[in-house]
Amino acid sequence: MRSKPLVLSLIVIAVAGVGWWWTQTRANGVEGTASGASAPAAGASGSAKAVPPQLVGVWKAKTLDVPVSIEASGTVAALATVDLRAQTTSTVRERLIKDGEMVRKGQALFRFDDRADRANLEKARAQLARDRAQLADAERQLKRAEDLKAQGFVAQNAVDTALANVEAQRALVQSDEAAIQAAQVQLSYNELRAPFAGRAGMVNAVPGALVQANASATPLVSIAQLDPIGVSFVVPETQLNAVLAATRGSKAEGLEAQVIPAGGKAGKDADALKGRVSFVDNLVDPSTGTLKLRADFGNDKHLLWPGQYVRVKMVLRTLKDAVVVPQAAIIQRGNERSVYVVAEDKTAVQKTVQTRYPFGDLVVVEGLQAGEQVVLDGKQNLRPGTPLKTQQAALNPAAPVAAASGASK
Repeated sequence: MRSKPLVLSLIVIAVAGVGWWWTQTRANGVEGTASGASAPAAGASGSAKAVPPQLVGVWKAKTLDVPVSIEASGTVAALATVDLRAQTTSTVRERLIKDGEMVRKGQALFRFDDRADRANLEKARAQLARDRAQLADAERQLKRAEDLKAQGFVAQNAVDTALANVEAQRALVQSDEAAIQAAQVQLSYNELRAPFAGRAGMVNAVPGALVQANASATPLVSIAQLDPIGVSFVVPETQLNAVLAATRGSKAEGLEAQVIPAGGKAGKDADALKGRVSFVDNLVDPSTGTLKLRADFGNDKHLLWPGQYVRVKMVLRTLKDAVVVPQAAIIQRGNERSVYVVAEDKTAVQKTVQTRYPFGDLVVVEGLQAGEQVVLDGKQNLRPGTPLKTQQAALNPAAPVAAASGASK
């Protein structure tokens, strides 16, 4: 009986000991965990102070003389095109031209049967010879009448009659001379010549064919002038003031224009044909809101062809010593434009810029100085103050622009 309380006491003491041991073990574990967590935090703080520099590609801002230009689509058109028709009714005696042949100004193209016209010319010449002989006789008659009048053998009316005969005969001679000229003109219609140099189209007559002096008749051949040649194009009406200002400020020969012919490469002076704006329309087309222009180009190599579709470029003015950077370096946030530049301490600095004129891969900006290193590659991961390690950007858009402007600095 006395042993049961003793056993219960021992059990209570054992349970209390186990509880104390478990409590102490848990407390020591929590402290160890907290101590272990503080060590990485300290290590993280230390690594934040030693962030490695970020590798970026940079491009130095440059100054260039940048041409401000307008580009438009144009159509090549011959400055002069003529449909040649016969001016007399006859038959073709000789055809002196082939389809598509290049012709010179004044070159004979066709000869017609001119026998009737030659006979008429000879007839007019014979009539002139007869009337000249009669004029000579009338002048002699007048001379005799004047001599007889001086001697008192005839009255004054005889002299007046002889003088009237002379004047009438002179008028008849003049009429004969005019008839000869008309016959010569009619005879000249039997030979068709090129009014200007150009290229012939399809020839629609062969020897022996009948031709008629009819405006509605089929043309014998068409000739288009190829050198010089024109390019017609339109620009938006928003460019009207710029075009007019450039036209007034250009030299006497007109505003310069360039066109890249088929097979040529844009941006290469060797391929571009240079001409002058020769026509600015006197009104804006209200249906399209465009202004029509035409430029004339030398075309001795026949690189431009009537009806061809080309791109026309006009240089309106030149921005002298403009600061340019690649368009890829511009960061756009709403209406704000900015770039990252490399500061002297090799950290990123964000600068606000104003874009003035884009051209090719570059853009004219304000807010930067020439020589500043602009971040081109890797800017998307930057923040102001980020340490940088720089290398030359792979893109080098300045080379073609410098060649085009001839003013890289």
